[in-house]
Amino acid sequence: MSNNSITPSSFFNPETQVADLGLIACPGAEEFTNLIDRHLVSWAEEAGFKRDTFIIPCDCPRFQSGDAKGLVKESARGDDIFFVVDPGNYSLTYNLFGHENHMSPDDHFANLKRLIQAVAGRAHRMSVIMPSLYGGRQHRRIARESLDCAVALQELQNMGIKNIITFDAHDPRLMNAVPLMSFDNVMPTYQVLKTLLRHMPELNFDKEHFIVISPDEGAMSRNMYFSSVLGCNLGMFYKRRDYSRVVDGRNPIVAHEYLGESVEGKTVFIADDIIASGESMLEVARELRSRGAKYIIADATFPLFTSGLAKFDAAVKEGVLTAVLGTNLTYRKPELLERDWYFDVDCSKYTAYFVAAINHDMSVSAICDPLKKIEALLAGRR
Repeated sequence: MSNNSITPSSFFNPETQVADLGLIACPGAEEFTNLIDRHLVSWAEEAGFKRDTFIIPCDCPRFQSGDAKGLVKESARGDDIFFVVDPGNYSLTYNLFGHENHMSPDDHFANLKRLIQAVAGRAHRMSVIMPSLYGGRQHRRIARESLDCAVALQELQNMGIKNIITFDAHDPRLMNAVPLMSFDNVMPTYQVLKTLLRHMPELNFDKEHFIVISPDEGAMSRNMYFSSVLGCNLGMFYKRRDYSRVVDGRNPIVAHEYLGESVEGKTVFIADDIIASGESMLEVARELRSRGAKYIIADATFPLFTSGLAKFDAAVKEGVLTAVLGTNLTYRKPELLERDWYFDVDCSKYTAYFVAAINHDMSVSAICDPLKKIEALLAGRR
């Protein structure tokens, strides 16, 4: 099919559809899966196909010993199945010998494998939507260390998974562990800019008023993309570390050295993949504020805030930080969604496009590169 666009007329085309579509939400991924399903149901209805839902109910019950099993409650035979999993959802708990345990990424990955087992050999094809890549932060080996993500990808391939869809992988080179499997690493650039302009329509992206800053050398590629599509300048910080010490598994940062033009009087946009404790992001923001930046906007695909929100509340109150953007690709604290400085970016429709395209064996190249949509978005403001 030459047309790369997903439209109601192409959706459920019997000539191109691989098989009947099914979504399976691993425990903890129900909210995001429901949003994806809502888009798919709407598109199907516009195409003349009435479906209440594409979601196949499932569960991962546990025995009193703590052992668990995967249970798929409806037939998936012959279906094109998409598993949705959120390895970062720590809000789920289970009881183990009278103790309440919060689920770790390991628990979520184990549940994914259980549900794959429950349909393996019956489904026509199986794909995994894993927005936050399991084990992705351990992306390279130094001496005697494990490579959990690489092994996990190989394990999924051996279990029959044909496609992996992930977002803003910490190091996308991990796909080299499974060179024969389809692996799409997606960047939600358009969704971020659309949300930003909805909340701050007065923003001016010209070089005199706006600049993109990379918080470190590892985040340069995503910030270069923002800079190129917006047509503004790019700067970066270099993290100078103390390599003689290891604190919490990593070498502590001694200072952030800035490389770039003046930020005085400008709006600064900083993009990264993860806000964990947020210490680095806040230190960069303070450094930029001391250099005269007018507004400072932080963006992280995965807004974890592992050390709470108090430090960010204080930074916003002090004028160090203006706003933070994050996506709904992983679990967010309920109190985070209540903060007026936080802008939540919905990526469910974007993900639904991938599901529909793959279900019809259509190219996803145009979906992966949102340049034309970004240009139309910016042109609409002129």
